[in-house]
Amino acid sequence: MNRDVVIIGAGPAGIFTALEMLRRGSRKQITIVEKGQPIEKRKCPKAATGYCVSCRPYCHITTGFSGAGAFSDGKLSLSCEVGGDFPNLVGHRAAQDLIDYTDKIYLEFGADPHVEGVGNDREVREIRKRAIQAGLKLVDCPIRHLGTERAQNLYTSIQHYLENNGVELLFGWECEDLIIEGENCLGVLLRSGKEVREIRAGHTVVATGRRGADWLERLCAEHGIAHQPGTVDIGVRVECRNEVMEEVNRVLYESKLIGYPKPFKNKVRTFCQNPGGFVSQENYDNDLAVVNGHSYKDKKSPNTNVSILCSHNFSVPFNQPIAYAQKVGELTNMLANGHILVQRFGDILDGKRTWDRELAQSNVRPTLPDAVAGDITAAMPYRAMINIINFIQAMDVVVPGFAAPETLLYSPELKFYSNRVKMDETLTTNVHGLHCLGDSSGWTRGLMMASAMGVMMGRALAE
Repeated sequence: MNRDVVIIGAGPAGIFTALEMLRRGSRKQITIVEKGQPIEKRKCPKAATGYCVSCRPYCHITTGFSGAGAFSDGKLSLSCEVGGDFPNLVGHRAAQDLIDYTDKIYLEFGADPHVEGVGNDREVREIRKRAIQAGLKLVDCPIRHLGTERAQNLYTSIQHYLENNGVELLFGWECEDLIIEGENCLGVLLRSGKEVREIRAGHTVVATGRRGADWLERLCAEHGIAHQPGTVDIGVRVECRNEVMEEVNRVLYESKLIGYPKPFKNKVRTFCQNPGGFVSQENYDNDLAVVNGHSYKDKKSPNTNVSILCSHNFSVPFNQPIAYAQKVGELTNMLANGHILVQRFGDILDGKRTWDRELAQSNVRPTLPDAVAGDITAAMPYRAMINIINFIQAMDVVVPGFAAPETLLYSPELKFYSNRVKMDETLTTNVHGLHCLGDSSGWTRGLMMASAMGVMMGRALAE
């Protein structure tokens, strides 16, 4: 089977590659390969069962058309200062222009025209002042919030647009390997059950998202694709009452704060804030359960959740940051019997585990009902735990009450995008015909930046 372009992964980077090719009038034959299902067949049983059933062969929240984006809170960060290191590759001005262009496409497909985090200059200055007092940096970033349920509708429209304009979508097929001869990538080897298929293509685009980062790292090592270890993020998802976060939620919607707390001075940051949101569980192919957060447009909880991530870099002699993070997650899952651990912040400071009866007596009730009360510190590395504790206490200066004893911490929150594929400004690797995009490439973090990277790739391939 011969195609002009084959794209592995139907997440935002892959989707927008094909979408921009069509918008540029390209008549090239395009195939997108996705091991999950189309939007309309992605159903999480937890809505009916009340608990995670560990779907096989993959988690419907993280796998399928639009990737994790369709079932996440769907926040688009509209500043090139947020979302990864892609601007360092193509230039900050070019990256911001791509974001602005990509945002218009999202609007065409039904994104909410309202932008969060703009205006309120006086109140923003007050929040920034408190952040400076706490030794933190507040990053300005307008946010377009799709909402979990509306994001699914938007990506459904994009899926139908691609299908109606001749893009072939292969669902239920997993990429086993790249077909590389010498210094050229000639296509991909696919498998669906016992059936095997080859697709030969002039250009192969790998855009497998965070959950495909370890798979791509393995292929890079096997095929001599130039890459280097990058950063891996290990952290927790923090949940507190909306009343505590009320000012920040109203003024900024998402408070993007960065700090380097003593004594280790690792980079620690907030990520993916969900006002009135819900803590959620995601499962990876290796049975690893990780925590995330959702925020709906219409359905709200009494709580706000936000991720706090501590960045780790490894190079010599150990250079497998993804494997390191996975081991941390596995140990945490072991303590929670395959589920997510939750612990009150006050109990961490007191050196004790949390019990279910204590959660039932708190103002903050977990929005992840099957989370297991326990002791996060028994699994979290000392360095990461100290960084997180000190960052939360600094956050309390910015948001009084954030470090309250009853504030909840869920673990593990892990972000797998540490493998950094070396590419030039045209997004070409050292293997001719091979391009790597999105979070799996190590260059982006999040929906908008991955989408913008796809737009750039689409423009190059449309020529």
